[in-house]
Amino acid sequence: MKRRTALKQLTAVSLLAMSGFTAQSFAAEDTIKVGILHSLSGTMAISETSLKDVALMTIDEINAKGGVNGKKLEAVIVDPASNWPLFAEKARQLIDKDKVSVVFGCWTSVSRKSVLPVFKELNSLLFYPVQYEGEELEKNVFYTGAAPNQQAIPAVEYLMSEDGGGAKRFVLLGTDYVYPRTTNKILREFLHSKGVKDSDIDEVYTPFGHSDYQTIVANIKKFSTGGKTAVISTINGDSNVPFYKELGNAGLKATDVPVVAFSVGEEELRGVDTKPLVGHLAAWNYFESLKNPVNADFVAKWKAYAKAKNLPNNATAVTNDPMEATYVGMYMWKQAVEKAGSTDTDKVIAAMAGQQFAAPDGFTIEMDKTNHHLHKPVYIGEIKADGQFNVVWKSKGPIRAQPWSPYIKGNEGKQGL
Repeated sequence: MKRRTALKQLTAVSLLAMSGFTAQSFAAEDTIKVGILHSLSGTMAISETSLKDVALMTIDEINAKGGVNGKKLEAVIVDPASNWPLFAEKARQLIDKDKVSVVFGCWTSVSRKSVLPVFKELNSLLFYPVQYEGEELEKNVFYTGAAPNQQAIPAVEYLMSEDGGGAKRFVLLGTDYVYPRTTNKILREFLHSKGVKDSDIDEVYTPFGHSDYQTIVANIKKFSTGGKTAVISTINGDSNVPFYKELGNAGLKATDVPVVAFSVGEEELRGVDTKPLVGHLAAWNYFESLKNPVNADFVAKWKAYAKAKNLPNNATAVTNDPMEATYVGMYMWKQAVEKAGSTDTDKVIAAMAGQQFAAPDGFTIEMDKTNHHLHKPVYIGEIKADGQFNVVWKSKGPIRAQPWSPYIKGNEGKQGL
């Protein structure tokens, strides 16, 4: 009897193998592969590693709730190592070789620009979770970070207001690549529209990984003697650590020359003595310090996950804006796949329009029906001594993104795909 049963089982396995099915392929059929494309080494690792980790937390959370359309999510992680051309190679690997259904990744705009041709050619999906310069709208990308009108413009308006100190002169300080240069082009035109002259705008760029800010900070102090001055920082990656340390060394306080940063949040401040930086600003769509039940749950889950997985420095684990944007994006993708009943790119794109999600930022936010951007609230926060932020200004509610800035000529009427 046992021999007959064994023969039947052997025959069944043989037939399945001849048909191209194995136990492994059965397992693969029960999962949906999700690509994670973030720098885990190099200058951007300081910012991007936490996005990989929060993506894994979200995948675990979704799987614990039954997965997506009855299938578990399976993460495929690659490290493009802050090497922009390598991002394109790794994206192609994820889509072509690993057969992922979607990719969550990139931080810098130069990395996003590098992978765009791959996603268009292979008709795959990228969810991009970081604030950026706009001037782009791609069918194969969903932008869950801020467009300039959801971060940069409100921040500068605040600095010019009475509450923000009434700045008249501006230092545009950034890392030398597309995001800072395009954002500052927009900001320069915006400042012109407010009557600010070029002589009252100083524009300075440093390479990725730059560490010597002594001369730059000294020049900022000198420039500020010409009138009430503010610094708009689009420095990215680990260069933020020596920049903020030099601010402290030079005694450049927020009451003298406030700095508002667009790429510095709780994660980047973990490696800095924040006591000399109290009062300097950041503009985001989310802060860990926001008080609402959804955020309290999100923060608690992240801290517990960091401890359970023994992540580096887990005792001081923090959430930040791009982490929240990653979390929101993954859940919206899940909802779209379930609505479409498929991971097919075109079907998911159609189902993403109008998706809503109760976000840790305190609002039920919506994916725009035509421009692939989220409607997001804006918050401006002051750095506190503990590295958290005290919100000093906020929008009345979510703001619709303008991917094409009205301050750039030729953009009139451009909004959707």
